[in-house]
Amino acid sequence: MRTLIRDVRIFDGSGSAPYAGSVLVDGEHIAHVAQGADALDGAAHDQRIEGAGRTLMPGMVDAHTHLTWGSSIEKIYHQFILPPEELKVAAWRNARVLLDQGFTSLYSAGALVDGIEPELAAAIAAGETPGPRYVPSTIERSPEGDEGVDTGNVFNGRGPDAMRAFVAYCADQGVKSIKLVVSGEDALKPGTAQHVLYTEAEMVAAGQACREAGLWIAAHAYYPEAIGLALDAGARVIYHASYADEAAMARMIAAKDTTFYAPGPGVSVGALEASPPPHIDMSAMKASAAERLEREKVIVPALKAAGVKVLIGGDYGFPFNPNGRNARDLAHFVEYYGYTPAEALVAATRLGGELMGLAVGEVREGFLADLLLVDGDPTQDVAIMQDAARLSMIMKGGALYKAPAAAEAA
Repeated sequence: MRTLIRDVRIFDGSGSAPYAGSVLVDGEHIAHVAQGADALDGAAHDQRIEGAGRTLMPGMVDAHTHLTWGSSIEKIYHQFILPPEELKVAAWRNARVLLDQGFTSLYSAGALVDGIEPELAAAIAAGETPGPRYVPSTIERSPEGDEGVDTGNVFNGRGPDAMRAFVAYCADQGVKSIKLVVSGEDALKPGTAQHVLYTEAEMVAAGQACREAGLWIAAHAYYPEAIGLALDAGARVIYHASYADEAAMARMIAAKDTTFYAPGPGVSVGALEASPPPHIDMSAMKASAAERLEREKVIVPALKAAGVKVLIGGDYGFPFNPNGRNARDLAHFVEYYGYTPAEALVAATRLGGELMGLAVGEVREGFLADLLLVDGDPTQDVAIMQDAARLSMIMKGGALYKAPAAAEAA
């Protein structure tokens, strides 16, 4: 199938200014990108989409996704742990909801149970259920007996051998990335974000085992020591890092070619906006969120200026920040971190594609045709991306998941 998308304003994800152009998609890939609304009108095609001056851009990438955190814009759960069958329903729904919102790729930040994410990733890849491209993970690992986020007891022993055994288990599960909770979490257990849950020997062993197994590491780390341990392990992405000091930031900058950073403002803003019923005390979570955002206002721009690849992805899936609101991170980057709308879009497209390790995130010849046609100009008003009704077209791998009314057979 060859699809001609003509008369569009192309935001290609590279950071260059948008321009009037046309795109030809051949099969799963982008075959030609040309300047000029009618530049490719002579190219053979099976289907034509009239852009009418709308914005064509890459599909978005969420770098910190929790599909097994059940709550979405379509269904809110007031319990975190769900029965197995309901959890599966929620995860499958969340994948489809995020595709509806223009996210064509996701990087998992950990699951509540084992097995479900590789199963879902395989179902999406086989076309059995709609969803984005997906780097699946397994249960978030924090050592048994330590303060932090309690996530079960799968290989929750101590020592380098236990870490190597956990990595081997994850490889057998069919995941691509493992999630290590390296520090605690003040929002859930006040006063624990400074706690370091692993030794240097454990983290180095995990890193070596992952490299040998071809797996990536996603690390939850707030304070300098935890950030340093994540870097020692060769983490592909570090989440939060809200309390990084100058030395930790220098190490992150030194690792900018191999390690990504996702601060995760979505959960903080969601917590501050939440109005829970009287019997639910969110005071500690709100205090932590406010402090983190203030610190990130300084840390994130400094790391970005030094070339660190900063990504969107904000711990969505709680009742107060459900899956499906993920595009709010774009506006948070503008409001809290001083990004321009275009810079925020680059974080959600090209840089996210680099995290995925796939040819996605750019409107570029040879790249996978994961494309959005947007009614409006998100490089001027990034809040447009929060309205799924403004997404006239959602294309994944050259296939129209959401077809515009102006799609016509040639």
